[in-house]
Amino acid sequence: MPSAIANLLAILDLEQLEHNLFRGLSPQVGWQRVFGGQVIGQALVAAARTVPDRTVHSLHAYFMRPGDPAVPIVYEVDRIRDGKSFTTRRVVALQHGHAIFSMSASFQIAEEGLDHHLPMPDVPPPEALKSEAEIKSAYLAGAPASVRRYFERERPIELRPVDLRHYLGRESLDPVQNVWVRATGPLPDDPDIHRCVLAYASDMTLLDTSLFAHGRMVFDHDLQVASLDHAIWFHRPARADEWLLYAEDSPSASGARGFNRGHLFSRDGRLIASVAQEGLIRLRPTEEASA
Repeated sequence: MPSAIANLLAILDLEQLEHNLFRGLSPQVGWQRVFGGQVIGQALVAAARTVPDRTVHSLHAYFMRPGDPAVPIVYEVDRIRDGKSFTTRRVVALQHGHAIFSMSASFQIAEEGLDHHLPMPDVPPPEALKSEAEIKSAYLAGAPASVRRYFERERPIELRPVDLRHYLGRESLDPVQNVWVRATGPLPDDPDIHRCVLAYASDMTLLDTSLFAHGRMVFDHDLQVASLDHAIWFHRPARADEWLLYAEDSPSASGARGFNRGHLFSRDGRLIASVAQEGLIRLRPTEEASA
């Protein structure tokens, strides 16, 4: 098993401190703040540990403070409601005595009902695209240092963008992107693990879509970029260690915020999950950016 996947599974295996208290660690990889997808995934693990017989169908989360990767994160679960069909949980992530993140999640019993979904975009399959190893060898030598650092770091999720122009230049593009994603190694068969890994991966590349129309990147020194909120609706089961197409768009950017949507499709075209996120995109003063 690749070490990045082993590390991801380790950080998702929370320590239970008390009846409704869990503790999670962060990978020590030199990041200045905790990756948002990690906090979403860990919070979902904490909530799911208190709902043994139902499946999460949606979550809504807010990021309030940057997470400190040097210290553990404590997750406090509030068992708001246990109904006949639905169960509601609220999770607050705590560090240094303050809330850094909050999430509400709803779980449901298995039920049958009406079924339809949007069609998957017509894009090349992942095998027709360059792998991350091929991208690194072919393109990274001339890419900006920040882009090189991002792609050269070992990660638990492999990304294969259908179009690489945004990552290699400053061209203004339509605020739309399609990225194939999957875990870089096999995962256990537990469906909860796959949903938590999917939640982790859903925070990758999404906010960046707001910058396509402006020829900018999240790595730009004169931008302050951070996730503000994040919502996921889980429609159908899928394995996160098999290729999923992440179809993303950004309908609006204004007021130092960018709004982004994403749809995750399986290889056979089923809509697995939908995601929405608003992020901070703030222009820094020139003297601050150059400091």
